[in-house]
Amino acid sequence: MLVLLPPSETKRAGGSGAFRPTSLRHAAELGPGRERVRAALEALSADEEAAAKALKLGVKNRDELLHNRKLDRSGVLPAIERYTGVLYDALDVATLDADARSWIDEHVLVQSALFGLLAAGDPIPAYRLSAGSRLPELGVPLKRLWREAHERIDWDAAGLVLDLRSQDYGSLAPLPDGVGCFLHVAQRGADGEVRALNHFNKAAKGDLVRRLARSGAVIGDASELIDWATGEGLELSRSAESGQLTLVTEFGAPAASGSRASRSAAAG
Repeated sequence: MLVLLPPSETKRAGGSGAFRPTSLRHAAELGPGRERVRAALEALSADEEAAAKALKLGVKNRDELLHNRKLDRSGVLPAIERYTGVLYDALDVATLDADARSWIDEHVLVQSALFGLLAAGDPIPAYRLSAGSRLPELGVPLKRLWREAHERIDWDAAGLVLDLRSQDYGSLAPLPDGVGCFLHVAQRGADGEVRALNHFNKAAKGDLVRRLARSGAVIGDASELIDWATGEGLELSRSAESGQLTLVTEFGAPAASGSRASRSAAAG
């Protein structure tokens, strides 16, 4: 089983050690693309005004350009620790025990606009680049380059692929036909009606991954995932037509109450 996560625009600064691109997962398949995107990003970031516009940086976060100018010397953190924000707060990886963390490192991948698919434990520097960014020096749209690069990945041995990525990041590396189940998160209101979930969508996904990791889940297909979710007290179903999975939460709350984001949401 593999779980695909989106990244976050916000990232934890700092880290230690040198960045070594060849140490990242899928170095053979994605290495050339990573080099091209990085070179284009560094060229753009040398021009502050052009970069601020292309990367949608305001006055308050313009200093994030500095990350792009020192990728080799700013220190690295595991990808799962580098990203912050609602989903990653709910996952709260720092509070997982060693077994749960090992599950994360084995089963979770993160879709990066700069690096492509990353393993959770891949050591990366802080950077600023999103799926919708334009890189003039790249010569082709970012999504086109990454789609072609990710076609080289062999998914045959992946088993169940649970896709929690947003639409923008999923479009960087579309899964082949027949591979993967996309997860939709909905809420059941006080009137019993099920509606699309917005604000707590990311928190529910982060919490789901946290539950999977803490349980040490061994899951081979969507039916087994649904059975596991039922045992966790979660409402998870699959569309017979599209194959899409839907996780239903109550009144817009995250799927569980044990994570930091869930506690904060409940308090607010």
